[in-house]
Amino acid sequence: MNKKIGFVGCGNMGSAMVGGILNSGLVACENIIVSCKRESSIKNLEEKFNIKATLNNIEVCKNSEIIFLAVKPYMYKEIIEEIRNYIDDKKIIVTIAAGVTLTDVEEWFNKDVKIVKTMPNTPALVGEAMTAICANKNVTKDELNIITSIFNSFGKSEILEEKYFHAFTALCGSSPAYVYMFIEAMADAAVKQGLPRDKAYKMASQAVLGSAKMVLETKENPGKLKDNVCSPGGTTIEAVIELERQGFRNAVISAIEKCEEKSRNM
Repeated sequence: MNKKIGFVGCGNMGSAMVGGILNSGLVACENIIVSCKRESSIKNLEEKFNIKATLNNIEVCKNSEIIFLAVKPYMYKEIIEEIRNYIDDKKIIVTIAAGVTLTDVEEWFNKDVKIVKTMPNTPALVGEAMTAICANKNVTKDELNIITSIFNSFGKSEILEEKYFHAFTALCGSSPAYVYMFIEAMADAAVKQGLPRDKAYKMASQAVLGSAKMVLETKENPGKLKDNVCSPGGTTIEAVIELERQGFRNAVISAIEKCEEKSRNM
């Protein structure tokens, strides 16, 4: 991809995205520029990724065709006021912030701007993000395809209507925490049964990874895949029944509903 990409702000998510993009070979390091708050961060980013880093947000905007706003939601209005005069109708602004809508960003720019709203999750750090994407009316289909290809370089993505982003936050944005809790609980049980903790974490994590890969690659209904593991009168069905008795599915559904509600009310 022969596009110049800039990141206004480069915290954990921004760094994960830069690493994923570079690892995929989609964009050359000389075509990426990032801004950060501290001089020490400039050195760290330049040494880690061999990219250009600066303290100047405006420099990023002047030298980029696609600009990712990788800052905290409460900073968006201030940042946009700073860079507004350096954004024209050819540049694409990509937001990465919960609770910031397309309408918010359009109002803060107060002019026609190409805006893509995205929501990647933290597995971007290991190249396995799940990202929701939507765009305003100024973004062409080809431009949206370019943005999608960037996010697909470090995971998978889906085009969603903006109204579904709260549900996506609950399902994917926050769910790594649920999965970590599940892995931790399985490992705790294995440790109770005598397995060393490091081995228990490794085995539980691989079991989750392999199971997820089965769903994605076979495209089978998860319920059918579950049934395939549950031999009549066997050990797995005994565990499944106990999970149901303890309200496993209901707890997961309730947690996601609460998360979606919180996201909607932020």
